[in-house]
Amino acid sequence: MSPLTLGILAATALALATLPALLTLANLRSFAAPPARPRQQGGPRAAVSVLVPARNEQAAIGRLCADVLASEGVDVELVILDDGSTDRTAEIVREIASSDPRTRIVSGRPLPAGWCGKQHACWQLAQEATHDTWVFLDVDVSPAPDAVARAVAFLDASGAALVSGFPRQRTACLLDWLLLPLIHFILLGFLPLARSRRDNSPGMAAGCGQFFVTRRAVYERAGGHETIRASLHDGVKLPRAYRRAGLRTDIFDATDTASCRMYERNADVWRGLSKNATEGIGGPATILPFTILLAGGQILPPALLVSGLVTGWHDWPRWAVPVALAAATLAWLPRFLEALRFRQSVASAIAHPLAVAVFLAIQWVALVRKVLGLKTAWRGRTLSPQ
Repeated sequence: MSPLTLGILAATALALATLPALLTLANLRSFAAPPARPRQQGGPRAAVSVLVPARNEQAAIGRLCADVLASEGVDVELVILDDGSTDRTAEIVREIASSDPRTRIVSGRPLPAGWCGKQHACWQLAQEATHDTWVFLDVDVSPAPDAVARAVAFLDASGAALVSGFPRQRTACLLDWLLLPLIHFILLGFLPLARSRRDNSPGMAAGCGQFFVTRRAVYERAGGHETIRASLHDGVKLPRAYRRAGLRTDIFDATDTASCRMYERNADVWRGLSKNATEGIGGPATILPFTILLAGGQILPPALLVSGLVTGWHDWPRWAVPVALAAATLAWLPRFLEALRFRQSVASAIAHPLAVAVFLAIQWVALVRKVLGLKTAWRGRTLSPQ
């Protein structure tokens, strides 16, 4: 490779690595944990409906119920919708409900044409809620005793109509260890959080479908999950629906109030990240620019560093060597900062370039499958490509 080419590649890598590094540094200050649970001043405690869709969740549903029912500082009702489970999910919840009247189970109606299963389940849960403050929670989330109270406190303090918490991601296999930390990397590296709070356009919306907090009146004004009925990606699409209705949304760091274990096997990680890829980064309009940004800013800098170290930097222009070193430093910097802040694996951060490469492969495979009209099975249902 000619010295000029090496210099151009180093400069390009530095430019593409700088943006997410600087944005991450700014966002780490803005991406705050919810406020501490306020002490009661003698008035009534907040009444909250925790709404949980469940389909074949017998391994986790008992733990989820125990976690939610241990909530402190709020009066909770726990409403679980059994979405056609073929295991003991409904039986376990009924046993818990028989000893704790705060728990209710609802049998889900058959899935209508044009609906995604989760959106239909959440839409039904909204109709069943007794209270006017709602927390939509995935079964695989483990909330701390103060999680619900602090999330509601963040909703109040933010002035937003919908807020979303990003739990700490617990990993169980190689691919989730490698890939799930990218949730924080992409969120903080490519969303200007301060601007998203000033600019209420749908394109600036973000969220995590594992943990949403809202209230009945604004949910109904936004159209709720019915508005995104066909979507597989409520984490992005529900906040956008709120913003299209003129309602503000916000996000918070739930690392110290909730954790989530989404997957058990590598195949589940691949399918889970693939099923909604084309509604986000893997969409036809976004995949090429994100491939350039991620490959050029996160894979190219370490590749140049390794190449330079192996060859002893021969044929490199003298000025390009520190540029390549700076690019590699900026590529890794966000991941190491996030590993410390969000309790992620440092070894996974070291493997960051590999993680980005695998992540991009998933996005491209998902897009090809969509173009070919291929379908994906998830939790016993066949999903149409979005």
